[in-house]
Amino acid sequence: MTYDDVVTMVEEIGLPCAYDHFAEGESPDPPFVVFLFPDSDNFFADGVVYQQRTGLSIELYTDIKEPKHERKIERVLASWDVPWNKTETWIEDEKLYEVRYGTVIEYDSEPDEEKEDNNDVGKEEQSEV
Repeated sequence: MTYDDVVTMVEEIGLPCAYDHFAEGESPDPPFVVFLFPDSDNFFADGVVYQQRTGLSIELYTDIKEPKHERKIERVLASWDVPWNKTETWIEDEKLYEVRYGTVIEYDSEPDEEKEDNNDVGKEEQSEV
């Protein structure tokens, strides 16, 4: 999955969403979703990263328990073939429930456009020689 794939998947939940947090003063009323990549779980071979895997956390914030939103998240994850574990916490200071879905995904690094452009220029120059 690429970052854009994850964004598309999270947007399918149908709630306001942001990466890591909403900008100060722009947080919507609950329910809302935040997602982030808190860690990596890469597979190494011959001293290099052979397969890039990253942790993905999708966090649902509600002011009351709302199983319908949890079921929606679970259906979206299932439709993308993403396995998950779920934890729930009451955040006293915020007066919010946090339902966290944690998983590890194979993460496809997107190519650096600048490097691609430079490589293409080099190829054109080589073909002219």
